[in-house]
Amino acid sequence: MNSSNNVERHPKTVNSNSSTFSLTVNGEHHPLTLDNRTTLLDALREHLQLTGSKKGCDHGQCGACTVLVNGERINACLSLAVMHEGDDIATIEGVGEVDHLDPMQQAFVAHDAFQCGYCTPGQICSAKAVLDEIQAGLPSHVTNDLNAPIEISDAEIRERMSGNLCRCGAYANILKAINQVAEGRS
Repeated sequence: MNSSNNVERHPKTVNSNSSTFSLTVNGEHHPLTLDNRTTLLDALREHLQLTGSKKGCDHGQCGACTVLVNGERINACLSLAVMHEGDDIATIEGVGEVDHLDPMQQAFVAHDAFQCGYCTPGQICSAKAVLDEIQAGLPSHVTNDLNAPIEISDAEIRERMSGNLCRCGAYANILKAINQVAEGRS
């Protein structure tokens, strides 16, 4: 018996290069057997066909791959899929629906906060997390008073969104969209 027969008879067998695990993405459970080196981004795009998260720089510098893991934003290109068993992963596909857009998606449309749209899924995921971070009282580099409630300001939003690059330069409209959602929350 060779190793490939063994894998076919025992699909949960793990060899030295791969693991069997499951991901919960947008509320759906997905069992997977993948090479241990598979990034979360590649697992989402190549194996689960969730192509909303984009591969931009593949070095964690542009934010196009931003997804939410347990409510916190991460660069999916810098994280291994096997590390996320049991985590609640949300991609842009899980943020809203075509007929029922998330308020952040609606605000991006209303303010024309995208041009080519390539970075938009990562921008929207990051923007949602930014407002949650501020609401949770997590300070940023520009937070003046660490003991006071954090006020939503252009400086706070710009600092927190600095990991998401827009090659088209739609930053002014992205800022307007995030502020609109922030005002709706208050």
